[in-house]
Amino acid sequence: MQVKTFVFNPIEENTYLLIDEQSKACIVIDAGCLYGREKLTLENYIKEQGLSLKRVINTHLHLDHCFGNKFLADTFGVLPEASERDEFLLALMKHHAQMFGFRDGVEPQKLKGYLRDGDIITEGSIELHVLEVPGHSPGGLAFYSPKDKCVFCGDTLFQCGIGRTDLDGGNYSAIIDSIKSKLFTLPDDTTVYTGHGGTTNIGFEKENNPLFNW
Repeated sequence: MQVKTFVFNPIEENTYLLIDEQSKACIVIDAGCLYGREKLTLENYIKEQGLSLKRVINTHLHLDHCFGNKFLADTFGVLPEASERDEFLLALMKHHAQMFGFRDGVEPQKLKGYLRDGDIITEGSIELHVLEVPGHSPGGLAFYSPKDKCVFCGDTLFQCGIGRTDLDGGNYSAIIDSIKSKLFTLPDDTTVYTGHGGTTNIGFEKENNPLFNW
């Protein structure tokens, strides 16, 4: 599996494009493209590489992680999937956009379906296990690839930090439990692809994250 990272929108959100190099099937995780040039960058990469977009999935539905869902639905006919517990955030998307100063181009996209703990997403050789990791949002999800030794965790875990829990539906106790019971049970050499900033790995966070090393 090849992982291509794009950094989109003023909040500098990480959008991930997962590619099965043999079949050319691909999956977008957290489409954050907001502006025209960002949308064109993602569209052109998919088309120029001869890829076939199969799934659009979300770790959570805060606006900076799903700005581009409607664009991908309109352009490629692929609707997003996420946790049902985060669906309420779509109705608040325009309100939140105004709060953050985003005036144009913010349109929520209806979900195709829901992802739940224990689901397995497969496209070509790509295999992602869905883990429920609430706390940053009620419906937070992580996508774990045992074969490629990596996990896409959105804003749940960062290098030496965790996601904020003061937004709608956030819960500090829940995010701590999610990290301990779901993410920290993964092998230490698992690469963590975060929602913002650079990658880290599970072993490093268990040893160095100040929130878990009192």
